[in-house]
Amino acid sequence: MDSQDVQGVGGQGRGEQDAAPGPTPREPVDVLVVGAGFAGLYALHRLRGSGLTVRVLDAPESPGGTWAANRYPGARCDVQSFDYSFSFDEALQQEWSWSERYAAQGEILDYLRHVVDRFDLARDIESSTRVLSAVFDQATDEWELTTDRGETHRSRFVVMATGCLSVPRPPDIPGLGRFRGRWVHTADWPREGLDLTGLRVGLIGTGSSGVQFATAAAGVAGELLVFQRSPNYVLPAQNRPMDPEFERELKARYAEHRALAKQTTRGYPVPAYAGQKAALTTPAEERQEIFEAIWEHGGPVFTSVFTDLTVDEAANETAAEFVRQKIRQIVTDPVTAELLCPYDHPLGTRRPVLDTGYYPIFNRDDVTLVDVRTAPITEITPAGVRTTEAEYELDVIVFATGYDAMTGALLAMDIRGLDGVSLREEWADGPAAYLGVAMAGFPNLFTVTGPGSPSVLTNMVASIEQHVEWISDLVEHAHATGTRRIEAEPADQNRWVQHVLDRAEATLLPKANSWWTGANVPGKPRVFMPYVGGYAPYGQVLAEVSRDGYTGFSLTR
Repeated sequence: MDSQDVQGVGGQGRGEQDAAPGPTPREPVDVLVVGAGFAGLYALHRLRGSGLTVRVLDAPESPGGTWAANRYPGARCDVQSFDYSFSFDEALQQEWSWSERYAAQGEILDYLRHVVDRFDLARDIESSTRVLSAVFDQATDEWELTTDRGETHRSRFVVMATGCLSVPRPPDIPGLGRFRGRWVHTADWPREGLDLTGLRVGLIGTGSSGVQFATAAAGVAGELLVFQRSPNYVLPAQNRPMDPEFERELKARYAEHRALAKQTTRGYPVPAYAGQKAALTTPAEERQEIFEAIWEHGGPVFTSVFTDLTVDEAANETAAEFVRQKIRQIVTDPVTAELLCPYDHPLGTRRPVLDTGYYPIFNRDDVTLVDVRTAPITEITPAGVRTTEAEYELDVIVFATGYDAMTGALLAMDIRGLDGVSLREEWADGPAAYLGVAMAGFPNLFTVTGPGSPSVLTNMVASIEQHVEWISDLVEHAHATGTRRIEAEPADQNRWVQHVLDRAEATLLPKANSWWTGANVPGKPRVFMPYVGGYAPYGQVLAEVSRDGYTGFSLTR
């Protein structure tokens, strides 16, 4: 009904009988899950298997989470594919085969679609449904979620499986609307694709997405200009096709492999020689040999090779300089090589970027590195990008400007707990959560891999399984005992938040301007959000909390 219909022929105001219809209520369920990536899919399967009624609300048009959204050329996982996969079902592990050591986006999305089909998950997933608000009803101890489809959903429990990297940061450069060419964000790549053949392409942002895109676009684009403000340490993935014999051996001992992974800090095993010695007490020649071995092994495990790399700046510098020397060896132009060398943050204090051929692209005549630290970008012009020193004409601009990480998706919704207090207000000075799974004042609401948990410092799929299983056990316990309300105790939450802060401050990790601290989003509170304690130690904490009757939670029957 539009405004003309409301006013009517006589111009009368809206009468009570003409009031616009409110949101359409849906049949209540036991649990509402928000998001249908790895976390949401497993939460649906696990909770449904307990006999609970579950509904998943997902904003995209199909399940897949970040792997459905990030379709840009070169998108790839930075955890080995046989680790970055579900472990909860042995038959699933045996029947699925990965084609590469580090799977590309399309293959991971195919895997998730296979999971949806195999476990008949689609019937309980409502796609193209964005949650606008979530309000706790204190009279009924239920949550009411309102969506952009004009519907309300009610449940006793809510599981937020919204992802740590699901809200992209839009470009914030003056003049973008005047650009005559085409611009895209890596997290919103056109579904129909984008042919870059022969085009003059500018890339802004050199984090993981930017590095992956640049590597894929070099040699396809007519010319690629990489606008770099802060260089990262880019480590070799040493990606390769999956060896059939290795796969057979792995599948024969998958249970053993997974059990070993659960004893690690990262959620996946690292080479046996890693983490056995301190860099500063290891003779220089032996230290160099170990660095060379881990470089050839590949993957994001470089900072685990010595025990002191994340806690001692002098030790860290030995690893940082090793990587810089590798850059100088690979990139033939010494000026470009030096621009690619990071000096402003210790190695590992930003999420490591994995390389499948990044540094060699700068030896190509059709790839140019533009240093925008010394000559910052001032505006987007109709023709391209202008810095303080020059204007660069472009056909396409690709923004790899990152995400409002860890809290962005939660704060995009209007979440209100007890007495109508909003989560945005509670987190105005930074996120606070008990164990990274629940917030005081927001009963029956749980977050998967939320701030205050190891999450992005680990193999995300392993952490997702750890969280989903623990949350599911708690919900099942509440359901079986007639518990109506589960709420984190404020004092226990405060102690956990302080513990997370203390553990971070004991390392070098907070020293960098990283998305781990929210530094990439103007105005976002600077708080180191993930828990550096590690996957296995954190799992021990969860086990102790549940074994002792869910200490730190108030359970009301």
